[in-house]
Amino acid sequence: MNRKLQRGISLVPALFLLIVLAALGVVAVRLSAVQSQTVVLAMQSARAFSAARAGIDWSAYQALVNGSCANATITLTEAGLNGFTVDTSCSVTSHSEGPQTVSVYTIESFARSGAYGTPDYVSRRIRSTITDAG
Repeated sequence: MNRKLQRGISLVPALFLLIVLAALGVVAVRLSAVQSQTVVLAMQSARAFSAARAGIDWSAYQALVNGSCANATITLTEAGLNGFTVDTSCSVTSHSEGPQTVSVYTIESFARSGAYGTPDYVSRRIRSTITDAG
């Protein structure tokens, strides 16, 4: 008679164990997804910085070689920077240093990819100052 009363007593700990293991599994899956997303965002951030740097380099070339300091929008299509749009702005000031006139260019580059407000949006803005002094 005592055995009939004790039937099913191990069901409660077994259910508790199953629920705890399932909860741990859900937490592990979510942590893995967050970690993966963090790595992707870090890589996108590095790509955005490289795209902004490419905009600085392009504008510096235009200013120093072609003598053109103008604002521009560049759409990158090569390799790892494909899909980035870069807006560059350039301003120039002239300074006299003895008999020589030196031009100082201030270049700002803003690179972006994706649509603002979406999880895959990334952007970087950098500024650089260069001169044609030899």
